[in-house]
Amino acid sequence: MADTTAADTTVWKSAGRARRSTRNLRVRTSAAVMAVIVLAVLLVPPLAQLDQQAVDLSARLLPPSWDHPFGTDDVGRDLLLRCVYGLRVSLLVGLVAALVATVVGTAVGAAAGALGGWTDRVVMRAVDTLSAIPHLLLGIFIVAMFRPGVWPVVASVAVTHWLSTARIVRAEVLSLRGRPYVDAAVSGGASRRRVTVRHLVPGVLPQAGLAAVLMVPHAMWHESALSFLGLGLPSHQASLGNLVQSARGSLLAGDWWPTLFPGLLLIVPTLAVAGLAGAWRDRLNPRRRSELTL
Repeated sequence: MADTTAADTTVWKSAGRARRSTRNLRVRTSAAVMAVIVLAVLLVPPLAQLDQQAVDLSARLLPPSWDHPFGTDDVGRDLLLRCVYGLRVSLLVGLVAALVATVVGTAVGAAAGALGGWTDRVVMRAVDTLSAIPHLLLGIFIVAMFRPGVWPVVASVAVTHWLSTARIVRAEVLSLRGRPYVDAAVSGGASRRRVTVRHLVPGVLPQAGLAAVLMVPHAMWHESALSFLGLGLPSHQASLGNLVQSARGSLLAGDWWPTLFPGLLLIVPTLAVAGLAGAWRDRLNPRRRSELTL
């Protein structure tokens, strides 16, 4: 019986070590990929000293080579440089939109959870009503009211993506309201505003930060969808959505590289952010992490 128990314990420990090793490898790989992406976005444009809009019709639709690692597009522009500039713009849109949406969602969710009563009910019914409208449809309606540009896209993504953050923050605030230290602060005479600012809001910031990180790739995909439909950024401005949209004709003609590489630069950051966010989520929830490592 003792030997069986020892063997079971050894198996659990081995499985736990294997899971931890896999998780650590995933986190390191995701961090390395994000570091490469950030360095490329920051360093390639100033170091290359090339015009990403330079047209060379004699070099149109060249396949990937040493001179052009990603090939060239239908007017001879270097796709590697265009993809880096496009990723730069898409990341900017994603980061700013995620930050704005997180701030709005955190404020609304914290207010609804802290005030409670009819305020909570009215706010959450409004959130449910807006959530019933498809994000892309609402985003198209917003950007259609302005000229194509970065800031209408940022506003569109921010307005349509704060709802999930508001729900997460409200749920966390309701959970924190029952904690002993909050009860002690209320019993000690602290006002509702002081309890919210000193105890509730700091308690929800980790969850709000995780929501913001996960929102960045989602916002990038949203911007790409709008640009692909011709409603996002101007067609002459490099973004991943515009690059995929302009490569449709080339793909039908059998030239795969103008579509493949911008698409990969959408998928790879998404997977890297998902890997880092998974590790963050495990740290926020130690119980779940301990269960996973059994």
